[in-house]
Amino acid sequence: MSATAGTLIREWRQRRHLSQLDLANRADVSTRHLSWIETGRSRPTSSMVLRLCTQLDVPLREQNQVLLAAGHAPAHPEHGLADPPMAEANRALEAILAAHHPYPALVVDRRWDLVAANEAAYGLLAGVGAELLEPPVNVIRLSIHPRGLAPRIANLDEWRAHLAERLHREHTSTGDSFLAELHDEVVAGGIEPVTSPALVVPFQLRTEAGVLSFISTTTVFGTPREVTLSELAIEAFYPADEATRRALG
Repeated sequence: MSATAGTLIREWRQRRHLSQLDLANRADVSTRHLSWIETGRSRPTSSMVLRLCTQLDVPLREQNQVLLAAGHAPAHPEHGLADPPMAEANRALEAILAAHHPYPALVVDRRWDLVAANEAAYGLLAGVGAELLEPPVNVIRLSIHPRGLAPRIANLDEWRAHLAERLHREHTSTGDSFLAELHDEVVAGGIEPVTSPALVVPFQLRTEAGVLSFISTTTVFGTPREVTLSELAIEAFYPADEATRRALG
């Protein structure tokens, strides 16, 4: 049986650790009306669904699900990256990836499947098992698999702990059960807490040029109104030390 709009709103409210009074005040509705929506006694309008979802920071894909459950049409369009409406976004992604050379950069979707990468990023994949490069390529699994990058990551324990923490945050934010599965794969066998004097967790990879050390930044589209764009992230890697800068420069 499909969940009702009220049930979904209640689940998101609880995920955000808000009381009905908290959400009602934020959305400028009465607690009674909110209670009736959550229990199914009142069918919310599309504008009410969007108002509540905005206050709950519900991702666009899930906002559409709540709207459908309430009997309304989705408010946020979704396209494939190859579709004509996405042409400008694709050009922006290509320009960012190209401009980041000679340093690695890649684009992933919400589930960490690889969307695009520059030549520098592909150049780090030497020796990776061919089966791990069959689409869809999941960047998390590529990082932790014994036939992936794991044997070459010099600070594997530290990097796995970082990935586990990030996946936990992203699952909490989106509610995507696939991210919970990825998290469980990362922590399988245990995660040892690692303390480091570094300001950020580096990604340290053994290569023919020696150990390359990177820090990463994440870039997303500002104020996206389209589902696919809202779920894309650009992971750009910068040298974390002078040796890496010289090796890639």
